[in-house]
Amino acid sequence: MHEVRRAGRFGPVGGGLVAVGAVVLAAAGFWFFVAHSMSEQIAPSRVGMRIDGGEVTVRAAQCPHERVLRVEVRDDASERLVWNAEGPRTAQGRGGLLALWKADDYEKPAAGPRPAELPRRLDVLVDYSDGGIGAVFDTAAVQAARMPAGSYWTPDGVRTAQELDRLVPCDGATAAAP
Repeated sequence: MHEVRRAGRFGPVGGGLVAVGAVVLAAAGFWFFVAHSMSEQIAPSRVGMRIDGGEVTVRAAQCPHERVLRVEVRDDASERLVWNAEGPRTAQGRGGLLALWKADDYEKPAAGPRPAELPRRLDVLVDYSDGGIGAVFDTAAVQAARMPAGSYWTPDGVRTAQELDRLVPCDGATAAAP
């Protein structure tokens, strides 16, 4: 009798390649899982803006116990400080409704009027008593938006003050609009 020996389905070399490929795929899958788990989840913007004629208003959502301490506006392209102010004087300002370039509304406003032409993109930062938030706004998009009163343009679309406040987790509750 004559015995014939047959190689496996992939042969000795092919089987090794399949095993190496499986290890590479498993390692890539594990890396993707770890990278995805550790990546920061992007939350919707909690800051909105309105530009009505010469008035620029920012609405920053916050929890009831938080108070605005400072607002800062920078040209996003150059990072140049365009305007800032500390100590909102009004309850609305301390509660997150901030009229920019309105010196009388702040204890320490920056000197100077609003620029005749706003930078293309404004980076707005709002500091609270226990943290801060910010957003970058395309000024042309904000000016072009048709928004009802009490609504603000955000990078995620137009939102009302109440919709912005619902985005803030406040120890199980949501913030209340000023």
